[in-house]
Amino acid sequence: MRHNKKINHLGRTSSHRSAMLSNMAASLILHKRITTTVAKAKALRVYFEPMVTRSKDDSTHSRRIIFRDLQNKFAVTELFRDIAVKVADRPGGYTRIIKLGARLGDNAEMAMIELVDYNENLLGTSKAPVKAKATRRRSTKKSTEAVAKKTTTKAADKATEATETE
Repeated sequence: MRHNKKINHLGRTSSHRSAMLSNMAASLILHKRITTTVAKAKALRVYFEPMVTRSKDDSTHSRRIIFRDLQNKFAVTELFRDIAVKVADRPGGYTRIIKLGARLGDNAEMAMIELVDYNENLLGTSKAPVKAKATRRRSTKKSTEAVAKKTTTKAADKATEATETE
């Protein structure tokens, strides 16, 4: 029976699985998004999010614990310097998994896992200006005011022309 066995082994030995998750976490930190299978993305989320939570406390002890798991000093530096500052006020949920469909070769379900605060398209910071929708009807109040304004300006123009010709 599988009572209380919640970890997905991903068809790998323990050492292979830990090395793979470590490399995927380092790639996610450096590239901000990676494409992988859905099962690996879910396993990576469980592995990666406690690291981000620990990186909010920038101490030597935290850096050593995370370096023990990642084994990549560039990824550790990036995590503590940029990512931890950006997610400091977020209480969790640092990653987003977006399903992409099936892979052509073996029909495996693919997904993209990305850091939530680094997707400019969904944040709305680099939005293109939205064109105003053209209206099809005009309100009667505006149109009567516009007509009245046009007639008064035309009458004033004619009066100034008449005074100038005299």
